[in-house]
Amino acid sequence: MSNILLVGIGGFIGSILRYLVSGWAQQISRSVEFPYGTLAVNLIGCFIIGALAQLADARGIFSSEARAFVFIGILGGFTTFSSFGNETMNLLRDGESLRAFANVSAHIVLGLGAVWLGRALAFAIWR
Repeated sequence: MSNILLVGIGGFIGSILRYLVSGWAQQISRSVEFPYGTLAVNLIGCFIIGALAQLADARGIFSSEARAFVFIGILGGFTTFSSFGNETMNLLRDGESLRAFANVSAHIVLGLGAVWLGRALAFAIWR
């Protein structure tokens, strides 16, 4: 039961952070044609999970409760792949195939790169 509460509290925090960061990034981009806010949140989330996963693997610094709170709760609430899917489908529905392809490509390539970079930097700093 305690892990369920930890995930819920973490999800609450992550969702609020997602709302704030995504809105801020979208506002800075001044774009109504491309979901930069969602891209920013996904890249930040991928980077953070990469760095923290490296620390967890290399140092074992997360208890099962901490993993539930941070990885499932906060980061699960923060990253927005459901929004990503919906926004991509909206672009396709609106006949914006090139933008939809750019959205998918950017999320996959840059997201995987961000996870790799997070892990590499965490390894270099905390080995």
